[in-house]
Amino acid sequence: MVEDDATNLFEIIEDRTEINSTIITSQLPVSEWYNYLNNNTIADAILDRIVHSSHRIELSGPSMRKMKSSIKSDDY
Repeated sequence: MVEDDATNLFEIIEDRTEINSTIITSQLPVSEWYNYLNNNTIADAILDRIVHSSHRIELSGPSMRKMKSSIKSDDY
């Protein structure tokens, strides 16, 4: 991720903090956000704003997409 992208993401999160609800979905584990954002300061700021008032739901198990695609291919 380019540093400008990380800064833009931070600005969006900052603008929405405590004003609007925000749903964030990701296949990237939170532990990898620092590497992906490539800026520890920005990553800390983003996580600080979203973690303190969030509800985290972590899904596990088989991929529903894979399960549904195998069901469709079995129908043919």
